[in-house]
Amino acid sequence: MKRISTRTVLVVGLLIALAFAGFLSFHASSSPDGLNRVATDLGFAEAETASATQDGPLAGYDLAGVDHGRLSGGLAGVIGCLAVLGLMSVLVLVRQRSPRPARTRGE
Repeated sequence: MKRISTRTVLVVGLLIALAFAGFLSFHASSSPDGLNRVATDLGFAEAETASATQDGPLAGYDLAGVDHGRLSGGLAGVIGCLAVLGLMSVLVLVRQRSPRPARTRGE
């Protein structure tokens, strides 16, 4: 049996994540998420204030400046996926380069 390389697994995983983010994101429910639903059910939804990022490029899970709804949502999903991948890659690299404490003999 042939072994699959780690690089192949990572690339295939990334492609699957991007496909989910880009093509399946427009199938997400338009119903309020859990926190919004609880706020509505408990009667404090009116106390909501505007977010400082409400006019940001990815506000509302859409890409600003793209008028096509599915394309806008898909691109926002792909950008978000790549942003998380980039952040996690930086964190892994920092962790790998940080000095490890010396182990004592009894460990």
